[in-house]
Amino acid sequence: MELHQFKHSAFCEKVRLVLAAKGLEARLVEVVPGLGQIELFRLSGQRQVPVLVDGAEVIADSSEIALYLEQHHPLPQLLPSDPQQRAQVLLLEDWADTALASACRRALLQAAATNPKLRAALLPEATPSSLRQLVSSLPGGVMGSLSDTLSSLLAPMEARQLHRNLEQLNQLVDGRNYLVGGQLSLADLAVAAQLSLLRFPATAGAPLAGEGVSGIADNPIYQPLFSWRDGIVERLAGRRAP
Repeated sequence: MELHQFKHSAFCEKVRLVLAAKGLEARLVEVVPGLGQIELFRLSGQRQVPVLVDGAEVIADSSEIALYLEQHHPLPQLLPSDPQQRAQVLLLEDWADTALASACRRALLQAAATNPKLRAALLPEATPSSLRQLVSSLPGGVMGSLSDTLSSLLAPMEARQLHRNLEQLNQLVDGRNYLVGGQLSLADLAVAAQLSLLRFPATAGAPLAGEGVSGIADNPIYQPLFSWRDGIVERLAGRRAP
């Protein structure tokens, strides 16, 4: 299998976690923004990642990929057999991929607008060093103005809602290993993947590991939540594709 991805995409992280949970290997193909996305469109009919290629099958969208892998590699199960628990898992996954994903992405863009180290580290690995240096040296005000123009910053109400959601997730994982039932599920992986945008796990590598959104990544209130996320990532790290 091949996974066409952006390394720091939360949706690609979600698929990598699903692959690791099932003990599957996939060759990671880093898509170069622009030209690489044209090639991706020829392959899959869309420019967005992730895209999984499994023989003659080409599957786009992280949720569709997860369902495909669950169907073709059913063990270990990431969707419970119990109908109520299965519904809970799928609802949490959808929430993580929509409302949580939007807030986390906007929070990260806001942080990158004022943090040169963070925005340079988020650039694709193939970015020339000269361009990387230029991006990191841009004044925060310029980046902030650009972000405002793109409507990518969190509004105060959205920021408050994100904090409330994180506090509620804290309660859900308090004293528990998993969000639903007694085993790892797709809900855990979807939420853990989006949290990677707020504080990058060790698997993100230098210089991003431990970096994130100020006021969240360094907030002791959320330490239990990130510890829960780190526990999932660490347990699966040995099974990730090289």
